[in-house]
Amino acid sequence: MKTDFDLWDIHTGAYHPFNDRAPRIDNGTGRPGPDRYTDPAFAKAEWDRVFARSWLLAGPASDIPEEGDFFRFDIGPESFIVVRGADDAIHAHYNVCPHRGSQLVMSDFGSLDRFTCPFHSWKFDLDGTNIAVTDAETFRPEVLCHGTDLTSVRCEVAAGLVFISMDPDIKPLKEFLGPILPQLELYEIDQMYVVQHRRSDWGANWKGGVDAFAEIYHLHAVHPQTQGLMDDRTQIDLWEGGLSRQFVPFAQPSPRYGDQEGVNPGIQMMLRDAGVDPETFSGTARDTRAAVQQAKRRRSDELGLRYDRFSDSQLSDSVVYSIFPNVQIGCHPEAVFLHRFIPHATDPNQFTYDTCILYRHVDAPGYGAPAWMGMGDDVDMSGRTRPEIVHTKLGEPPCCGEVLDQDSHLLPVVQKGAHSRGFKGPLWSEQEGRLRHFHAELDRLMAE
Repeated sequence: MKTDFDLWDIHTGAYHPFNDRAPRIDNGTGRPGPDRYTDPAFAKAEWDRVFARSWLLAGPASDIPEEGDFFRFDIGPESFIVVRGADDAIHAHYNVCPHRGSQLVMSDFGSLDRFTCPFHSWKFDLDGTNIAVTDAETFRPEVLCHGTDLTSVRCEVAAGLVFISMDPDIKPLKEFLGPILPQLELYEIDQMYVVQHRRSDWGANWKGGVDAFAEIYHLHAVHPQTQGLMDDRTQIDLWEGGLSRQFVPFAQPSPRYGDQEGVNPGIQMMLRDAGVDPETFSGTARDTRAAVQQAKRRRSDELGLRYDRFSDSQLSDSVVYSIFPNVQIGCHPEAVFLHRFIPHATDPNQFTYDTCILYRHVDAPGYGAPAWMGMGDDVDMSGRTRPEIVHTKLGEPPCCGEVLDQDSHLLPVVQKGAHSRGFKGPLWSEQEGRLRHFHAELDRLMAE
């Protein structure tokens, strides 16, 4: 069993037992200007210097299990095809025909033995090799020798996730992920399946989304319903390359919450999820987090889930990773949440929030998806079917659940304020250390 170490109390500054801590990184106390959220010129430079030179999470490998399976990955002005080819190799290509520039695939997912251009029916193998030019005899050889294959990009897989990069000289993915890779591998994401995939367009800059999801300082104000079952005392860890981690304790109330003893309905839900009957539970709210941890270990022993690889806090809490530039991954033994903040192609005041939930199905009596996942009874949790992507356009009613809808309502308010002459740039607390760390890496790349 793994041991726990430091937990920082935001109210007293003291440390409590929690998890191994990364060496401290001091990103200073500077105040960046607000133009990073509003300026089209900054957004254009950001695309060229950051997104075109970074590893980008394209999607889970479980979405393309068989040869010929593909998904489309759109980000900013670009579109990519990610496909599983022969010998289980995964390839990624720009979604564009070299002949006249037509996109090759328009669907989110599919399965093909080859790609065929819809405009003039040029054909390409799964690895991007051109296998047919329509009426090739009508082209002068000097024209075709410029190249007829698809333009491919770097594509690598780690922890069950597919990443692509437009930079052919970028460091290997596993080297970039460095210290967090073995942590992500603990969750065996490659053995999970997507059970929900949603997109929604938000009226804010993509970095506003990153900022909001990289701290819990706003929970008491924006999501007060979380205070009875989530603790504000968290651990933050930072690593080079803009990588970070935060432990958010579940199944115990925030110190801001009025009743620190009563087992409120939110905590009762989490006890029930872990297999503890809240009606017979004799402890207080101070005991419930440990009770969840112990119950999950008992369930692991009974079902062979091998939870001995997790620390106690990894069993009960949300462990949230930031992968630069635009990804947050919320990890639980039962499920993993992928959050991507996709920049708009031209407007710095818009982004697409893309969330994907992967779940580990366990076929055993009494085991089911935790209620905090928010899955309806009509959702197939077995992994036998791929869910359709639900996309909510800007201005349409929200569709992502109470907490996310609260964020989608407030972030445009923050974005509007960023345009004010009265706003001089963000002032970050130590609770927002992951934000400062993210922006430090952003500034480093923007300066190169």
